[in-house]
Amino acid sequence: MKKFYVSMGLAVAGTVSLHAAYAPDLGPLSSTKIWNVSATLRGFYDDNYDTANSGLNPRGSYGFEVSPQIMLAVPLQQTELGLRNTYAMTYYQEREELGQSPVDQSDQLDLWVDHAFTERWQAKLMDTFVVAQEPQLVNTVPTSYPFRVSGSNIRNTATITLNTDWTRLFSTSLSYQNSFYDYQNSGANITDVTSGNGASLAGLLNRVEQTVSLNFNWLVAPETTAFFGGSFEQVNYTGDEPIASNPSGIGPAIYYSDNRDSRSYFGYVGVQHNFLPNLNVSAKAGVQYTENYNDPVGSPSVAPYAVLSAVYTYSPGSYAQIGFTEAQNATDVTSVNPTNGKITQYQQSTVVSASLNHLITPKLLGSIIGSWQYSTFVEGAYNNESDSYYTLGLNLSYTFNPHFSAEAGYNFNTIQSNISQRGYDQNIVYLGVTAAY
Repeated sequence: MKKFYVSMGLAVAGTVSLHAAYAPDLGPLSSTKIWNVSATLRGFYDDNYDTANSGLNPRGSYGFEVSPQIMLAVPLQQTELGLRNTYAMTYYQEREELGQSPVDQSDQLDLWVDHAFTERWQAKLMDTFVVAQEPQLVNTVPTSYPFRVSGSNIRNTATITLNTDWTRLFSTSLSYQNSFYDYQNSGANITDVTSGNGASLAGLLNRVEQTVSLNFNWLVAPETTAFFGGSFEQVNYTGDEPIASNPSGIGPAIYYSDNRDSRSYFGYVGVQHNFLPNLNVSAKAGVQYTENYNDPVGSPSVAPYAVLSAVYTYSPGSYAQIGFTEAQNATDVTSVNPTNGKITQYQQSTVVSASLNHLITPKLLGSIIGSWQYSTFVEGAYNNESDSYYTLGLNLSYTFNPHFSAEAGYNFNTIQSNISQRGYDQNIVYLGVTAAY
């Protein structure tokens, strides 16, 4: 069961370090302690802390962040329990000078349980609860809303998986995932959407996504597993607010949150292959059929679906990762096409990500992390228009001893959009120290 803890811990660590602008580097997981505590202090300069459009005079600010973390892993005879909580308090000097609240707070709680009923039956439970403002933490990939949002915005994603080895060569994997999104920005009414003031983020993006998947796996060779499977996804928008006005006279005069509810059916095939002991590749590709059953003028759609990942460990402490995703995702854009009354239901997104972690010396680690998301709006006034969202992170970390390290880094985020006043650029530089025990 120890193997599961290490792999799961690294997966959660990747979520934090790949996507959070100032999230602490978790470092190697200890194999001798069931608990770890750490605290990170960072000073930074952010030249566009509100991710405002470049034409709207973005404001920059110096600031600092304090981020303590606690992690607990308890290995039992047939069960392993894990918990990690990462809190961050961020202070912006510029906001205090403007008479605004200068402090943001965020928190991420990760839980995981692995239980072996028998040698052939294993269950895994994972849950991530986030309260945050940064899009990389509030969203999953693909990113549905690539902008910073003030307030206590919530995401919770829970997954339970049952793996069964029916024979030495044949196995199945049954999983259920539930994702809940809740934005604090709410309260739009019909006057807001008809006058052009716009809908609230709660009305546009509050939702529950539920997915059930079943994979059939065949061990083709010791290093190769082929599989095929299917998924059913139900998305229910829970904002219960007006989100768009329809001037066409076709369909409803006002669209509400639940007019974007959908059902999707996935079919795919895939393979997992270890080309080398230190090179693993996983890929699956298929189609996604979607019905927007609460949209009176909507029509079903068929779109490609694909997920690919590869990890190459080229020397101790150094590795490279690449990822690719092609899928539909939620969007805040809902403008109605005035000729046919159709609303934008979602985006079709292509996401490419890569990271390189290189141990320059036994104590100096360098990291490069980047991603590109190309998203096309489907239907609505901006049908076939697109957003391109780029992120880049550079980091150097020096470990003085097992309990103390220092780091310096740079993050760049930008969105280029065909929609007016939607794009922005953001540059962040930071210095930090971490104490761990």
